[in-house]
Amino acid sequence: MQLVLTISNILFIAFILGITSFGVRKKIAIFDSFLEGAHEGFSVMVNLVPILVGMLVAINMLRASGFFVIMHNLFGPVLSHLGIDADLIPLMLTRPFSGSASNAALVDIIHQHGGNSVIAHTAATMIGSTETTFYLVAVYFGSVQIKALRYAVTVGLIADAVGILASVMVCHWLL
Repeated sequence: MQLVLTISNILFIAFILGITSFGVRKKIAIFDSFLEGAHEGFSVMVNLVPILVGMLVAINMLRASGFFVIMHNLFGPVLSHLGIDADLIPLMLTRPFSGSASNAALVDIIHQHGGNSVIAHTAATMIGSTETTFYLVAVYFGSVQIKALRYAVTVGLIADAVGILASVMVCHWLL
């Protein structure tokens, strides 16, 4: 473990020194370039704040309205028949929208079932096997003002569904 940490530190320092020496060799104003990039990054962030706030408000409204309880009662029996614990529903529904909300759902599952339970391992595997599709589309496509999403959301949601199913299957098989 210490070797990996040492190698990581050396690579990080080499990366920083490499960029700096390349800029000096090419006679680039390094600090001015850094400030220009930081200014552009700040402008992008200002444009993304309304999108992010809207997504967080929507997730919290769904949670407060009892939507997840309704979905649990509605889809729980079907998912249980397929071998998927119904307590994973909030995680499955929030993951495509928000990493923070899905992490909160993971924490709820761990508190309810224990950190060493099969459902906790399945939920953690699910977090690692899926992506915040709508968040990514909003951030990446929104930052460059792309309006025509084409198949990005559809393919992302299909990949999320495959990740969810694979997580359940692998965790049932291994645990």
